[in-house]
Amino acid sequence: MTTVFISGSRHIRALNSEIKARLQNIVNNQFEIIVGDAFGVDKAVQHYLAAINYPTVRVFCSGSVCRNNLGNWAVEWINVDPSLKGRAFYTEKDKAMAAQADYGFVLWDGKSQGSLNNIHELLRLERKLLLWYAPEKIFHTITTTDDLQKLINKPEPKVLLSESIQHSLAM
Repeated sequence: MTTVFISGSRHIRALNSEIKARLQNIVNNQFEIIVGDAFGVDKAVQHYLAAINYPTVRVFCSGSVCRNNLGNWAVEWINVDPSLKGRAFYTEKDKAMAAQADYGFVLWDGKSQGSLNNIHELLRLERKLLLWYAPEKIFHTITTTDDLQKLINKPEPKVLLSESIQHSLAM
C-alpha cells in the first residue's frame, strides 16, 4: 500500500478547496495517510479525514499525550528522549513518519522550520513530495534539493535555514 506523509505549518489552520481536492485524490486512491498530532495542518487534515470517515490513517505521537486524534485512528507512538525540548522533541516523530512514507505532502507557510525540516528529510530519503507553498498559493512538485533551492532563492520571503539544510543544499 502506498503511504503518504502529510505535514505542515502550525500557522496553517484551514484547508482551501485546492488542498481538499488533493487530499480527496489521495483518499480516492486509497492510500494510507500518516499524520502527526500537532495543531495547525495536522489537526486541519485530521478534521477533513474524520469528516469523510476515512479509515486508513495512522497518527504519530511522541511523549505521553497524543494531542490530536480526531478520528480515533491507530496511534504510532515514537519514543523520544524526554530531555529533548521544543522542535528537537518533535523532530524525532517527523523523521519516523518520513522514513515510513512513499511520498510527502507538505503545506508550508514559507517560514516554519519544522515543515522545512520535513521537506529536507523527505528529500534526503529520496521521496518525492507535493508542496503547497502558501505565500504563492500554488503547488510545487519537489523531487530534488535543486527544486527546493529554486523556491527558497526567490526574493520573498527569505527563509532561515538550519546549518544542516544549508550544507545539504550546497552539495
